[in-house]
Amino acid sequence: MNNPATITIAGQSNSPIHIKRFGYGTMRITGEGIYGEPPNRPEALDILKQAVKSGIQFLDTADYYGDDVTNRLIAEALYPYPEDLVICTKVGATRKPDKSWLPHNTAADLRSSIERNLATLKIDRITLVHFRVMPGHTNFEAAMEAMFAMQQEGKILHVGVSNVNRAELETAMRMGNIATVENMYGQSQRTTQKSHYGENRGGEEVLDICEQNSIPLIPYWSILTSTSNPDKRIAEIAAKHNATEAQINLAWILHRSPWLLPIPGTSSLKHFEENFKSAEIHLSEEDMRYLE
Repeated sequence: MNNPATITIAGQSNSPIHIKRFGYGTMRITGEGIYGEPPNRPEALDILKQAVKSGIQFLDTADYYGDDVTNRLIAEALYPYPEDLVICTKVGATRKPDKSWLPHNTAADLRSSIERNLATLKIDRITLVHFRVMPGHTNFEAAMEAMFAMQQEGKILHVGVSNVNRAELETAMRMGNIATVENMYGQSQRTTQKSHYGENRGGEEVLDICEQNSIPLIPYWSILTSTSNPDKRIAEIAAKHNATEAQINLAWILHRSPWLLPIPGTSSLKHFEENFKSAEIHLSEEDMRYLE
């Protein structure tokens, strides 16, 4: 199966980025409900350090993780950052102490979020920023205009989108260069799914557009959604390869398309190391047909 070790972000731009095709999502190193400090802060810092030490070049974060906890942990663990490290953040949402998720996506909101990310991460420009669509979001085109304006100002190098349907992705691509897409996707979402937002915003819905335009698709909740809706075939393939079901779910993503960039998250150093080893698993064409 075609499973390249690297992927190119923004390959059609003047500033393409070539990285290893395996990242780490930081959402899980926060407190309960993705809010507050992690229960084991030293382990959270160790995971970030081990990720970079292991060769991971892509970290996914957001200022509304925590609130702003993951960004502060990244800076504490890794600043000054390796030159080849891509820190990808998201804007478009905010949190309240009751752990609710709210849209935060007017032009002024997005600008304040970018400034907050820059300050907390201690950088002058963010390499990659996703505009995250939330329920009750502002006019999509107005939000994207704000994102591209900040790119022109030099605050953002590359712009991406998250939780989008086909129409929104196509609109964004007409407005400017879209570097990446981050949608919910995993082996259990290989057919069209409706997200909890009530619209078709999964990975399968936009994967063909991404492949045709050489845009990396970054799946979020790839393990969570698959393990919460277990497929007995995954267990059989896991036994065949002497692997965990989580590892096979990640291996499936790596083999599904060369334009998929997995970013599994965990708050356990042991699970991080297990997840990372999934890149070494070779699924045959027969394995993949069975899992389909």
